[in-house]
Amino acid sequence: MTTPAIVATGITRTYELDGVSVPALRGVSLTVEPGDYVAIVGTSGSGKSTLMHLLGALDRPTSGQLLIGGRDVATLSAGEMARLRNETIGFVFQSFHLLARTTARDNVALPLVYRGIGRRERHRRAAALLDRVGLGHRVGHRPNQMSGGEQQRVAIARALVTEPSVLLADEPTGNLDSATGRSVLALLESLNADGVAVVLVTHDRDVAARARRQIVMRDGLIVEAPPPTPPSGEAPDVPHGLAPDGRIVDGRVADGGAA
Repeated sequence: MTTPAIVATGITRTYELDGVSVPALRGVSLTVEPGDYVAIVGTSGSGKSTLMHLLGALDRPTSGQLLIGGRDVATLSAGEMARLRNETIGFVFQSFHLLARTTARDNVALPLVYRGIGRRERHRRAAALLDRVGLGHRVGHRPNQMSGGEQQRVAIARALVTEPSVLLADEPTGNLDSATGRSVLALLESLNADGVAVVLVTHDRDVAARARRQIVMRDGLIVEAPPPTPPSGEAPDVPHGLAPDGRIVDGRVADGGAA
C-alpha cells in the first residue's frame, strides 16, 4: 500500500503567552494522500495557519501524533526536521518571500544549496523549473523586475525544485488580482495532476471550491472533512492557459501581462 503523505491523529497545539495557555488546535485528525488536493478553510483564528505550520514540519504538536512521509515528527531532532522539510515539503506563501537582490534562477536554486548540490546542477534544475512554470525568459530577472504573478510562479518553482511529495500553499493568491490568481491556481492544479499533493490554506471559498475536497476549521477543530479521494487515474482536463505538460501557453500570461 502507498504510505499517506501526511497523517495527523488527535494533534493539539497550545501556546504559552504571559503564563496563559492558549489552545490553537484542540484535537485535529487529518490524512493527506499522495496526489491529494485539499483546501483548508476557516475564519481568522480558526487554527488553519497553525495546522499548516505543523503539516510543514515547521513546528511540533503539543500532543497527538503527526506522521510526515511515514516519519513521526516527535522522534526527530531539529536537524532531522530540517531535512524532512527540505526533502518532503514545498512551501508557497502569500508574500512570495523571494530574495530581493537575487535572480529568479538563484531564488529557485536556493533550497538545493542545503543539499550540497553543485552550482552548475543547481542552475540547470532551477532553469528547468522556471521553464516549467512559464518563466524560462525570466531566469536572470530580479523580483522587482517581475509582476506579482511572476513572483508567485518563481516561488512555486522554488517550492518544486527539491521534488517534494507535498506542496503547502498559504493564501497563495492573497496578494494577487483575480485574473492573476486564477492563473496561479491553474498552475497548482496542473502540478497536482502530475502527482504532487497540494494542501492550500485560504479564507476564500471560491479558491477552496477548486480543490478536490475542503477541510473546514473553527475554533481549533475540524468541523467538516470529507474523506480522501485519490485521483481517478483519468486524464485531467487541462486548465485554460496551460499546455498538457503544465507550461503556460496563454500569450498574455507568457508575456508577463496579466500575471
